[in-house]
Amino acid sequence: MLKLYGFAASNYFNMVKLALLEKDVPFETVPFHGCQNPQILAVSPRGKVPVLETEQGFLSETDAILDFIEETQPGIALLPTDPFARAGVRALAKEIELYIELPARVCYVEVFFGGRPTPQALKDKAERDLLKGFAALKHRAQFAPYAAGEQFTLADLYFLYSVDLAVDVGKRLFGIDYLADMPGARALLERFADNPSVQKIAADRQAEAPAFLERVRAVGNTNR
Repeated sequence: MLKLYGFAASNYFNMVKLALLEKDVPFETVPFHGCQNPQILAVSPRGKVPVLETEQGFLSETDAILDFIEETQPGIALLPTDPFARAGVRALAKEIELYIELPARVCYVEVFFGGRPTPQALKDKAERDLLKGFAALKHRAQFAPYAAGEQFTLADLYFLYSVDLAVDVGKRLFGIDYLADMPGARALLERFADNPSVQKIAADRQAEAPAFLERVRAVGNTNR
């Protein structure tokens, strides 16, 4: 049986978890927090989550894990059969990651964990990059009703677990609602809120939140 290593507060962990749940693939979750100690690095070369344990060994990096799941597991298809359409889905997912998730991530400690303020230069860059990232999303995504069209795809995993966090960053730090003129994106988030798999992941995240915040504060105190 596949084993998914990570923790419920990780949006990348949840991308993989949702893929497995939607495909109805049996798997176990293994609590795993990335760091640089030798035991962790033996499983994840960069000490990051998520990690997927397979019969052949360990896989890291979310996009590689999702490709492996798509190529080896039954259930609904997360990519179209047409090569050009497949590339389009992958491009949309990568754009969400590079131009929305990663710019927003530099502000997560301040926005979600009550940590020290984001350096102003990084904050200014995040604001500029997020405006461009959401403009690209508006241009690229179809929201018909899913991000890449009529079917749920790999792009929706990145959309769901990146856009919501970036929207919070925009509202709290910059006073900007990035979805103000994107009703299709809002509708898709509402659609996902009714999905049983998404609800399960949200419940797991909420249940783990106190322990995760305690861990974050402990690490922050250690680094002072």
